[in-house]
Amino acid sequence: MNSKRVEEEMDNVYAVSEVVGSSKSSVEEAIDNAIGTAGKTLKNLEWFEVSEIRGHIEDGKVGHYQVGLKLGFRYEKG
Repeated sequence: MNSKRVEEEMDNVYAVSEVVGSSKSSVEEAIDNAIGTAGKTLKNLEWFEVSEIRGHIEDGKVGHYQVGLKLGFRYEKG
């Protein structure tokens, strides 16, 4: 990464939104679902942090996965 880009990133301001994604298939798909859906309305998504993983059990097996995420999105400089 060049020094100009690092300098620009240090001046950014971010907001954090918490979401929960779900999937019947996997934790990774639950993350992708959350980011994909949030990305339709939130601009400038730049990072995510998994805050929790949980799921639902049906008939002794995983019924679906739920993943709590914190999504960071950058405010546009005005």
